[in-house]
Amino acid sequence: MPPISRYDVPEFDSLPADIQQMMRDVQEKAGFIPNVFLTLAHRPDELRAFFAYHEAVMERPSGLSKSEKEMIVVATSAENNCVYCVIAHGAILRIYENEPLIADQVATNYKKADITPRQEAMLDFAIMLCHHSDKVDEDDFDTLRAHGFSDEDIWDIGAIVALFGLSNRMANLISMRPNDEFFSMGRTRRQK
Repeated sequence: MPPISRYDVPEFDSLPADIQQMMRDVQEKAGFIPNVFLTLAHRPDELRAFFAYHEAVMERPSGLSKSEKEMIVVATSAENNCVYCVIAHGAILRIYENEPLIADQVATNYKKADITPRQEAMLDFAIMLCHHSDKVDEDDFDTLRAHGFSDEDIWDIGAIVALFGLSNRMANLISMRPNDEFFSMGRTRRQK
């Protein structure tokens, strides 16, 4: 199996106790430790900071659903050519939506995906932020407001794009390999 990072991945037992606990917690929830935890543990302080901001952005109450947040991650990660985040967050999106096709559609061409006009406007804005954040103006806010987004929701969209701009670049820098488990997650619909 190829390495999960071009940088050394520390042995679990050598990690600080709080990071070991963080990994145990995610392993209990997911059934495995996502490679992002293992690879970013190369620098424990940065791992802590990254996941603190991740939790603050992705878990806060918002006018965006968990699925919409993951759509932003998948679309912008695809735009940034980040295999790890497309695969890992695509799995999460499929699970949240209970829809096996949605992540592939959003990653390939969200304009053709089975999403709502509101979600398309959200992703249009997210992709624009990926490339031209300096061009954000009041018209962009007005467009999103017309689709029911509040100014706080628009901040959330921007914060997710910014966080995953960092994440995508680090994943590409270190050649972070997605866990094999992610590829099959959410590929069949659950009975309701």
